[in-house]
This record gives sequence, structure tokens and C-alpha cells, in this order.
Amino acid sequence: MRKTVITENPAPSVRFVEIGAEQAGQRIDNFLLRLCKGVPKSHLYKAIRGGEVRVNKGRINADYRLEEGDTVRVPPIRLPRPDEARLVPPAVFPIVFEDDALIVIDKPAGVAVHGGSGVSFGVIEQLRAARPDAAFLELAHRLDRDTSGLLLVAKRRKALLALHDMMREGGGRKHYQALVVGDWVNDKQHMRQPLLKWLTASGERRVKVDALGKAAHTIITLQKRYGRYSLLGAELRTGRTHQIRVHLAASGYPIVGDDKYGPDDVRAKFAKLGFTRMFLHAGLLEIPHPLTGEPLVLSAPLPPACTHILDYLERNS
Repeated sequence: MRKTVITENPAPSVRFVEIGAEQAGQRIDNFLLRLCKGVPKSHLYKAIRGGEVRVNKGRINADYRLEEGDTVRVPPIRLPRPDEARLVPPAVFPIVFEDDALIVIDKPAGVAVHGGSGVSFGVIEQLRAARPDAAFLELAHRLDRDTSGLLLVAKRRKALLALHDMMREGGGRKHYQALVVGDWVNDKQHMRQPLLKWLTASGERRVKVDALGKAAHTIITLQKRYGRYSLLGAELRTGRTHQIRVHLAASGYPIVGDDKYGPDDVRAKFAKLGFTRMFLHAGLLEIPHPLTGEPLVLSAPLPPACTHILDYLERNS
């Protein structure tokens, strides 16, 4: 009796994808992560390094930006079957503003904005999973995992490019609140120390004040004193990695709960009080709409964990 063999998941084959206007401007790695949903990032980066991914028949690096009309060779990477369990759980985040070009969410602390560095997925992957019909969803900027507050997500390529241009040129205003260790003195202070990225012996990314670093500008204002601690406002005039955290720590006022640049004993003390995050919140955003130019003033209140710890300090300072 002859047996019938049924192949449920046929071997994948090489694909060639032509880039349209909506994909133009994306990095090749980000494009592949969206195209090959469910495939581990390490597999995709290995394929890029090995020359299996090609653009217009040529080898490229992971940071290559696609242009309209490019032809991308996608190697035979196995994609998940339609009936396979979704690897990224969808999530709904508090929406502060949304139209056909932009979503602004109030990101909770403890959630990465994207996958990578030991994190399988983040806000953007979960947002895409929750909106499978969305043609385009891309982060316009980033927040650290332990920072809460306003996060911009573009729904159109034109909006994303306009937001990137605005931020590169220093347009708009991004305001944060931070609780720091120490009795802050000045009502207003401009910090302009240059910042340089470096790697620890274990490969962890860090930032430090260094004359060889990139220009960085943070405006700090005093909001309230709580004895040994101070609540500060911080306005970003540039957008360097860990900028507020490093500027404050280098000035002798580390942010409460900062696990990279803050003191361990302070973090342990606040953890005993039930405060297990970093006290840094992106609470106010003033930007022109990326397509219409209309002024947008968006705000997100301090999360309950932050207000509760301020109430505690008010009673005990």
C-alpha cells in the first residue's frame, strides 16, 4: 500500500522583494524584521553578515538604508506557519493621541520599546501584533526600558521622516521629570557635557562624559526639594543615549533607581519601599504635527508608583 506524504510547511525559497515608497528609508535590518516575522534576530543578522541578504545583487551592512526601486534578495529563511502560535503577544498601551499619521502612547516603565539586547520583543512589536492590518508602524524615537511616558510611533513613512528631521534639527520640546539623590541648588541650569558611548568588559553599552563624545544639551529646572532628594524637570535639547541619566549622575545627582549610573544602596532602599523602577518620566511633549505643522501639546501624568513615593518623601523629609 502506497503511503501519502503531506508536507505542511514546505521548504522556503529565495525571494526577491522590490522596495516601494513606503519602505524607502528603512534600515535593511528593520525591514527584514518586519518581513520575516517570527524569525530570530540573530538569524537575520547572520544572513546579512554572510552575504545571503543582498540589495541590487550586492552585499550590504545591517545599517544600509533602502531606496525606492531597490531589489532585496531574501534568503530561504523558514517563516512561521499561519496556524502557529504568535510569538509576540499583542498589547494595548494607553493612547494619548492618534490620527492617520501618528500614535503617541504612554509607555509604562519596565517595557522595552523594541526587541534586542536580551529582550525578545518590545512596545513596537506588541503594537504591530495588536494591529496586524496596519501597513506601517515605526518608532520615531526611543525611551529607556525603565523610563515611562510619551513615546511617538509613526503610521506613515512621510511622518517618520519628518519627525526624524525635526529631532535632528532640535525642533519641538521634550520634558521629563526625575527624582535625584541630593539637594539640588540652582533653579535652572544648562548642562552641555559631551557624551561618549562605550562598552563594558561584559559587552554592556554605557555612556560617559568625555571630550571626545558628541555634543549634548540638557536644561535642568528645580521643581521641589525633599530633604536628601530633589524633583527636577529636564528638557532635552539633543537626544543622546542615556543623556539625562549621565548628565545628572556626572554632576553628582544620580536618578533614584538608576541601575547603570546610580548608587546600589539607594536603589535597595527604595525597593524596600516598593519602588522598583527608575524615577524618570517623559511627561510633556511639544511638537509640530509632522504632516500638518499644527502645534501639538501632549502630556502624561506621573505614574502612581512615582506619586506614591513623592507622597512618602513629603511625609518623611
